[in-house]
Amino acid sequence: MMEAMTDAAFDADFQARARALSSPVRFRILRACLHESRTNKEIADLLEMNPATTLHHVRTLVAAGFLAAEEPRTGKRGAREIPYRSTGATWGRHIPNVSHVLIETFLEETRELESDDMDIWRLGVKLTPEDRAEMMGRIREVMEEYALREPDPEGEPTSLFLAHYRDRA
Repeated sequence: MMEAMTDAAFDADFQARARALSSPVRFRILRACLHESRTNKEIADLLEMNPATTLHHVRTLVAAGFLAAEEPRTGKRGAREIPYRSTGATWGRHIPNVSHVLIETFLEETRELESDDMDIWRLGVKLTPEDRAEMMGRIREVMEEYALREPDPEGEPTSLFLAHYRDRA
C-alpha cells in the first residue's frame, strides 16, 4: 500500500516542479520533445544553444517528471545517445505563476517567424462572469480534444497560444 506523501515532501516536490517550469527554455525543450524523441545534442542544435546548457535543463525536466529518457541508442559516430520525450505531465494542470514564462516562451518561439507563418486573432468582448466561464470552457474543450488525439504520423507540428485576460479598460 502506498503511503501518503508528507506535507513537507509534497511541498518539496511541488517546489521542484515549479522551479523546473520557471524557464522559457525548458518549455521550449518540452515542446521540441513532444512528438519525437530528441537527444540533448539535437535539442541544443534545434534551440541554437550550447549542449552543456541544454543538458542542465534536460536533467531538471527529467528530475521533475516532465521529460523521460528513452532507451539509449547508438549515434552516427558510434557514441551512446539518450533520446528524451515529453511526458505530457504539464497538460491540464494548473501551474501557478507561470503565465509570464509562457508568454516569454511564445515570444522566443515566434521571434524569427514571418508574419505569414502565424494566424493571430484578438477579440475584445464584454461578458458576464457566467458567459466568460462558458466561453473559456468551450475553448478548453476544443483544445483538450485535439491535445488528446494521437499525433498523425503524416502531420506537421503546430502550436497554439491562447491568452485570456481581464481588460483593464
